[in-house]
Amino acid sequence: MGEKKGYKVKTFTTELKIFQTIRELEVLDDKVNRFIAGNKVKKIVSVSDTTTTDNTGATIGLIRVLSYEA
Repeated sequence: MGEKKGYKVKTFTTELKIFQTIRELEVLDDKVNRFIAGNKVKKIVSVSDTTTTDNTGATIGLIRVLSYEA
């Protein structure tokens, strides 16, 4: 029988401000990359981004979900 593998999910968030989005995405990318390196993640299963909105429908944040093999 093969080795049983487990999967874990980590969620990262960032607030988005008008005219600062590129910098905020770079910070989010850095946060995710530091998590991957610091936790010695060897296999990433999926990465997904979704936005959060306020009551007017304006995008105010980003949620990034990382699924990886434990």
